[in-house]
Amino acid sequence: MKKKAVIELSHLYKSFGTTDVLKDFNLNLFEGENLVLMGKSGSGKSVMIKCLVGLMEVDKGSIKILGKDISKLKQNELDELRTNIGFLFQGSALYDSMTVRENLEFPLRRHSHNTEKKTEALVKEALESVGLPETIDLMPAELSGGMQRRIALARALILKPKIIIYDEPTTGLDPITAKEIILLMMNIQEKYATSSLIITHDVDCARVISNRMILLLDGKDYAGGNFNELASSKDPKIKAFFK
Repeated sequence: MKKKAVIELSHLYKSFGTTDVLKDFNLNLFEGENLVLMGKSGSGKSVMIKCLVGLMEVDKGSIKILGKDISKLKQNELDELRTNIGFLFQGSALYDSMTVRENLEFPLRRHSHNTEKKTEALVKEALESVGLPETIDLMPAELSGGMQRRIALARALILKPKIIIYDEPTTGLDPITAKEIILLMMNIQEKYATSSLIITHDVDCARVISNRMILLLDGKDYAGGNFNELASSKDPKIKAFFK
């Protein structure tokens, strides 16, 4: 049975002045899939994410999330759709002045009308899912880099999104902590049946976690396939990603 696409990016173009960033870029993310997007620095990954969530308009092309064309949504409809997308930002992006509990409560307060008891239960569940229930009243500065990344992942999970976007999830982490984060991402996919778009430079991360990969080069989806297919390619432009 063919799985549904939860994200459909079709023929995207985006330029800034005379600089073409996306040039006929296409990407489909399917239900329950871990899709890795790799591209060199400045290749347009960040622009693509901003277009994907409606923070930036494309010059041409269409973006559908969970079957909805985002260009046709009103602001309140777009805000509602965004609750189905969890983000793990590069560098974790926790609020330094808030405790772990307050960091996790923040998206709940913005997007839901839970009772205090329900909010507490959701915060504890999210912390349990990343193995850090004891950190609930700590400040981000009291946590290691790996722990901060786990808390950021708990925050991404707290609204139980259908899609999670990971932006360089292992950047800045030592190899052991990076492996722990990758295993946690895999466990979360299994437990919550999420569909994940993972933007990464980390070849080890891509090898372990990807069901499928897309290589972004010269503004296009230059190549796609599973890790082994791409890693064994004779194309010098593809080989450069795996050095």
